[in-house]
Amino acid sequence: MHVLSLVCSLSPSPTPSSSHLLSDQVMEEFKKLGATGETIRVADHDVRPGVEIDMGGQDAWPALREKVLRADILLLATPIWLGHPSSICQRVLERLDAELSETDDQGRLLTYGKAAAVVVVGNEDGAHKVSADLFQGLNDVGFSLAPGAVTYWVGEAQHGTDYKDLDATPDEVAATTRTLAANTYHLAELLAERPYPPS
Repeated sequence: MHVLSLVCSLSPSPTPSSSHLLSDQVMEEFKKLGATGETIRVADHDVRPGVEIDMGGQDAWPALREKVLRADILLLATPIWLGHPSSICQRVLERLDAELSETDDQGRLLTYGKAAAVVVVGNEDGAHKVSADLFQGLNDVGFSLAPGAVTYWVGEAQHGTDYKDLDATPDEVAATTRTLAANTYHLAELLAERPYPPS
């Protein structure tokens, strides 16, 4: 199994990122299960706005899309901003919208055999709302989601503490992260063994 994590922090590398940190912790759990993985900070790439596979010019999405299509599992990590996923995360979903017109020779979306999961961090409420938005978007474009396909941390509302500033990972977050990895890995294996029927 191969996992691709798209980290949708608004900050490019090497700026420390809570989304990136929690994504790395999830990727470590996937590694324990035998998966390989790659993490990409989307802000490091010129992903153009739009809903096409290639928006032309120096658009970085076509190369990232190839990585998405090669992966068995897509992990989407985002901070919460004003109660919503980051604008970069929304852009990723918009670019994935192009997959709705891409099918195999049996009429199935190319994403149908792939599992997805979500990471959400913030120092404000909204993790359930943000994960619900991402679950729906990912499912709309063909990804499957296992039970417990999200791990998140939110600090006290209007507080300045970030996940990356914590001295240790809270036990509840660590347990949720393990569940996300185990269930999503299991689903991805099932999808690889038994593909969805033709549409």
